[in-house]
Amino acid sequence: MSQMTAVQVSGPGGAFETVNRQVPEPGPHTVRIKIEACGVCHSDVFVKEGHWPGLHYPRVTGHEVAGVIDAVGSDVTMWKKGQRVGVGWHGGHCGQCVSCRRGDFMGCQSFQVTGFQEDGGYAQYMIARSEAVAAIPDALSAVEAAPILCAGVTTFNSLRHSEAKAGDLVAVQGLGGLGHLGIQFANKMGYHTVAIGRGQDKEALALKLGAARYLDTDTTNAASELTKMGGASVILATAPNSKSMSELIDGLGVGGKLLVVGASADPITVTPIQLIGARRSIQGWPSGTARDSEDTLNFCALTGIRPMVETFPLEQAAAAYDRMMSGKARFRVVLTMGG
Repeated sequence: MSQMTAVQVSGPGGAFETVNRQVPEPGPHTVRIKIEACGVCHSDVFVKEGHWPGLHYPRVTGHEVAGVIDAVGSDVTMWKKGQRVGVGWHGGHCGQCVSCRRGDFMGCQSFQVTGFQEDGGYAQYMIARSEAVAAIPDALSAVEAAPILCAGVTTFNSLRHSEAKAGDLVAVQGLGGLGHLGIQFANKMGYHTVAIGRGQDKEALALKLGAARYLDTDTTNAASELTKMGGASVILATAPNSKSMSELIDGLGVGGKLLVVGASADPITVTPIQLIGARRSIQGWPSGTARDSEDTLNFCALTGIRPMVETFPLEQAAAAYDRMMSGKARFRVVLTMGG
């Protein structure tokens, strides 16, 4: 049995360790992916620090995986060796609980997150359940595809289910890993896109990504400006800052929705009065299924949307993670695999 390089966390709060492991063999209903790239997502902190129930260690994390199928387990009919594929947050579902029987696989009671319950993409190979695999179009490289499988599908899928119509005012809070993709999606979906961030230095990029206007919260009251523009149908909140989200609620128009995808542990503060009079709402949104990931990848291939990335070799996963956590990275950090 051949060996592979993997980067694991030995326990909650432990350091990333580069280790040699046996290349895993696929079982029934699974495939083995020879990984070419894996994005480093802020949600990897849940595994790194042990902030997720029921985790077992050592664990290889990583849920923005792009590569090629190099082995197929028994009973797999829809995937073949040599196909370019990826795996995102959605790592598998049971197919038998009430949510699954309704077709809501993201609501599965036994939902499996890639790189949480089983090993993920900080390695040269991984095993993936067949229902969690998404095909990658040829127009996208593995490095480009990897962040789209989490940051991309989360912003694209939430916006397309938001009920906003073409021409509606849609604001995107944050210009980070999710936000810089959200602005591009909102623009290509035909929304009147407004970007909201901190600092005037981000304006040029926001406009380049497709925003019609940039609101700098250091110098302007973004909610008031949105109200002057008629109020937002949707504010896509991507930066994990609950205080910043709370300050935007008054910028929603009648029937407007604060669409929350930036994960923060702090409470969002809102009064009933803010919600009642204008029929405003606050909604969370997880990423999406493998099919949603394919829709997102294909939309990117069609429209030219791409993530902005910095790459690190797998062996420098610790440095890559620190770069992501510092907030100074160029939007998405992606690990690349040798061998």
